Amino acid sequence: MKSFDGYKRGINLGGWLSQCAEYSENHYNSFITENDIEKIAGWGLDHVRMPVDYMVIEDEDGTPSESGYKHIDDCIEWCGKHGLNIIIDLHKTKGYSFDEADKNSLFGSNELQERFISIWKRFAERYGKCKNVSFELLNEITAADSEQWSRLASEAIGEIRKYAPDIKIIIGGTQWNSVHTLAELKIPADDNIVYNFHFYEPFLFTHQLAPWQPLIADKSIGYPADIEEYRKRSEEIQCFGSGLKNADKMGAEFMEKLIAEAVTAAENANVPLYCGEYGVIDRADIEDTAEWYSDIHSVFEKYGISRATWTYKGMDFGITEQHYSAELENILKAL
Repeated sequence: MKSFDGYKRGINLGGWLSQCAEYSENHYNSFITENDIEKIAGWGLDHVRMPVDYMVIEDEDGTPSESGYKHIDDCIEWCGKHGLNIIIDLHKTKGYSFDEADKNSLFGSNELQERFISIWKRFAERYGKCKNVSFELLNEITAADSEQWSRLASEAIGEIRKYAPDIKIIIGGTQWNSVHTLAELKIPADDNIVYNFHFYEPFLFTHQLAPWQPLIADKSIGYPADIEEYRKRSEEIQCFGSGLKNADKMGAEFMEKLIAEAVTAAENANVPLYCGEYGVIDRADIEDTAEWYSDIHSVFEKYGISRATWTYKGMDFGITEQHYSAELENILKAL
């Protein structure tokens, strides 16, 4: 499988320019600073993934916001100064948000699709020649089938290539960047495409007690725990059972069998493979969390998969928060 050079071990900057507690200059100027980028570089990581919501970089009518772009400019400069690469991830576009599937209108609107492509035209014009930058088209597609998404992504790639013929472009499958849908992508041949998946399995563990997941908002579970317990819990709620039937025990073996599907898709397409998000909520047992990180690290290393953990700060998953402090050293070794 091809290697995604320069993006081996990274971390997300979730909550800064995306999914913000408040969309304000005060937040943008304080949530992430150059000191944070310097700290990340000091951990020995090689890149950050920077999610960006459209409302940070343009007004509601689509007029570009220079003040919003300035924060991206700053982060690129900081990363260059401290030897990090950076992925600009369009996390939300007008008409599409991964966390509001019932409100998405992007794939039924030519106007909104043109606006999505225009964002990428501006990104490509502005950052396409930056040596330490890669592009990620859109986060976690949920409101389209693979054919619809492949068609729109191909149009965006074509526009980007007018200005940035060699920049790496990262694209994931549908169903929240599932490992199961990567093989369905139909993208024109391009030597600088990278396939992307997200991995939060077993979901019953990584998202336990999450208030935004009502089926498991009051349920906790250990890791690795008996896989039969995972199967029982999944059957009770009729959800979150991906891969549970195909593994004999919970642990690295379970992870590998799921991730192998993404590996095969990337190998068949002759592209590098990247895991843009993975992590464990701050409500899980911290020692179990460290073991989960160790197991997924072993799978990533076995297959040469590049990755960025979710996330640096806050957002219920931020590894710099107090919950993770007792095992932070071991978690950092496993990134």
